[in-house]
Amino acid sequence: MKLREFGQSLPMELLKAREAAMARFRPMLRKHGLTEQQWRVVRVLAEYPDIDASELAQRALLLAPSLSRIFQFLEREKLIRRTVDTRDQRRSLFSLTSKGNTLYERVAPESEALYAKIEAEFGSEKLVALYDLLSQFHESLA
Repeated sequence: MKLREFGQSLPMELLKAREAAMARFRPMLRKHGLTEQQWRVVRVLAEYPDIDASELAQRALLLAPSLSRIFQFLEREKLIRRTVDTRDQRRSLFSLTSKGNTLYERVAPESEALYAKIEAEFGSEKLVALYDLLSQFHESLA
């Protein structure tokens, strides 16, 4: 059996698209002293405060060992706080500190400006269609 041409490799095309998008965001995140994974955690916590590590990992698409290292950095920088769940003392909940919220408020407009540039270059209708197709693709394979 002959394998499809490399240019028709779905994982490679998805990786190329991801890298093209992230090439826009990485310099901005670096300017704020963040990695893309750290920013994903901050974004999730800004939208879903007081969530546990497993839900955060699921929402931010991170593995537990990576999340542990990210927690260490974000806690050391005083960007997140860990509290004990009052209903289950074994469970920790995470949320942004005021410093973390300030960082989010500073980075979010720059992130949105990059999204606007991408939308202007790619086209808003095509971008909406891409989001829809990617969502459908994920749902059909999950």
